Amino acid sequence: MIQIDGSFGEGGGQILRTALSLSLATGQAFRVEKIRAGREKPGLLRQHLTAVRAAAEVSGAECEGAVLGSKALTFAPGQVRAGDYHFVVGTAGSSTLVFQTVLPALMTASGKSRLVIEGGTHNMAAPPFEFIERSFLPLISRMRPTVRVELERYGFYPAGGGRFIAEIDPSPVLRPIELGERGKITSRRAVAIVANLPRHIGQREIETVAKMMDFAPQSLVIQQTQDSAGPGNVLMIELASASVVETFTSFGRLGVSAEKVAADAVRQAREYLASRAAAGEHLTDQLLLPMALAGAGSLAAVKLSLHARTNVEVISMFLPVRFDTTECDGYVRVQVQKRQFAPGEHATQDESTRPAGGPR
Repeated sequence: MIQIDGSFGEGGGQILRTALSLSLATGQAFRVEKIRAGREKPGLLRQHLTAVRAAAEVSGAECEGAVLGSKALTFAPGQVRAGDYHFVVGTAGSSTLVFQTVLPALMTASGKSRLVIEGGTHNMAAPPFEFIERSFLPLISRMRPTVRVELERYGFYPAGGGRFIAEIDPSPVLRPIELGERGKITSRRAVAIVANLPRHIGQREIETVAKMMDFAPQSLVIQQTQDSAGPGNVLMIELASASVVETFTSFGRLGVSAEKVAADAVRQAREYLASRAAAGEHLTDQLLLPMALAGAGSLAAVKLSLHARTNVEVISMFLPVRFDTTECDGYVRVQVQKRQFAPGEHATQDESTRPAGGPR
């Protein structure tokens, strides 16, 4: 059983989610202690517990410690089963992170799956739905699985109550992806979503983006909706090139002007444009696990954050891969390669390369 210290590195919930994803994909059991030990509210919160229960449901896993506030969890997966699933976070905790927890195993499973997930679709601590749909999943589709998502209801923090559907057409073999230097920006737009709030908030946000980044009027979009359990606002700047669509997000919040919300998204977009990388900080972090499952691939990243470096350490506990990084002019090149082990160094590595749902 793989032993994990949940307080090391970045020390957040991603350690648990990555361990769950790879436990499902490889059939290896694990125990994690000191879950989120450095956080203001340590232990399992509702969204983490939903991810654990979702992982257990798709694999018939045995687990101990799956209760709110638990600081330790033992998880032993069974065989991954494709099918129809419905997961409910019950708070504004991220539904997109629950989705990303079970996606790696289901996208290499033996049949198609359909997921209905309820909870937060737009909160500051997780990728919003549009990032998943427009930036992350198109790259997953290049690896051979086809994943379609549809937003049915917005779920902004703190009310939550969002809902989306995901349909997964799997592939037993993943094709490595290669994301080199970004190249020319081919299109760009700014989208302000305003839920149960005055339209002028979104108007001020996109006007600020237009001034700071010289966006044309046709690149500015305001989406006003009442299909949300509570109020909410998010501004997203999309920059598309030949290889990727990157999304930079800033959320409206009490006490922060619409102009400052827009300026934060602009800062992120400018940092990306100042590099030659195809993948921004957050997209890099989220691509590491599927690249490792493919066993090869490379990408040009703006930077490798502490969050990403922590993710690399957890991935390396489950899979016989290594991540080589090279500082280049204007970006960091990250390459995934198979690791070579000395005899007896890791007794379960042969098992870890088996596809999801295979014998353990």
